[in-house]
Amino acid sequence: MLRNGLEPWHLLIVALVVILLFGSKRLPDTARALGKSLRILKSEAKAMASDDAPPSATFTTGPQPRRAPEPPHPRTESGADPVR
Repeated sequence: MLRNGLEPWHLLIVALVVILLFGSKRLPDTARALGKSLRILKSEAKAMASDDAPPSATFTTGPQPRRAPEPPHPRTESGADPVR
């Protein structure tokens, strides 16, 4: 029954239905957007495969707050660290 499932005329009918549903003016824009999305997906997948770090570690959420500098260690007059 499904031996010759997709004949060329089946594809022609599907193409005509798609054109009738979406219109011929929107199809090039849709195809362009789909192609751009696939290129982005492909490049991101390649970048994830080449990175050792997980992808969430490579992105930052914004500027990181500055930490206050640590106070210097108390030293004795001789310059040696105090005995604890």
